Amino acid sequence: MSDDHKLFELFKTLSTATLTTVLLKKGLRNVWMRGPQRLRADDTQRYVGRAFTLRFVPAREDLATPESWSSPRSTRAAIEDMPAGCIAVVDAMGVTDAGIFGDILCARMRKRGVTALVTDGVMRDVAGVLGTQLPVYGRGVAAPPSVAGLTFVGWQEPIGCGGVAVFPDDLIVADQDGAVVVPKSLVDVVAAEAPAQERLEQWIMDEVNAGAVLPGLYPPNAEAKARFEASLKTTR
Repeated sequence: MSDDHKLFELFKTLSTATLTTVLLKKGLRNVWMRGPQRLRADDTQRYVGRAFTLRFVPAREDLATPESWSSPRSTRAAIEDMPAGCIAVVDAMGVTDAGIFGDILCARMRKRGVTALVTDGVMRDVAGVLGTQLPVYGRGVAAPPSVAGLTFVGWQEPIGCGGVAVFPDDLIVADQDGAVVVPKSLVDVVAAEAPAQERLEQWIMDEVNAGAVLPGLYPPNAEAKARFEASLKTTR
């Protein structure tokens, strides 16, 4: 079993809310991507994978043409580079009137074993995209193709998506609250600390459900922390 597989299984148990809290304690405030939300409203899964980045810039008429789709520097070529298990993260500059991908490209991504797609742009051919079963996080849908408003320029380089810096191989976690980036250099630290945060918050929720008041409990004071530690000993 690969180290990444073990990491992914661990992070699938950690909510994006917990991850943002842990990262905030590390001084990172800007890790939640603004805009990307689940395209499929009934999707309750959590997705984890290494970032495979793609970048668009504003359309330029000599470059943003249907012929560009056959270029060596194209979204088609980028998709063929995507490794199984990655999460494609696409910088579309927040453009909402040109769909970056449609059903055919999403179907190919699904075939290649891509875990999910996250973008601050929009999709087209939405019925077909949903039919591919590729989990998609974006800002909505639009009928026009990407070249109507964007020029694709490259992949596997640093990008900005939803106002967040994303580097290739950063860890991406996406759930019902949206998508969060865990910087590659902090993945092991977050993996070590986040489960304890999850356990603490579950204990606090149990206390609230039992009728406990919030002052001194959330955030926990010394007495509450001691009771929490005691509860851990009884469950081991």
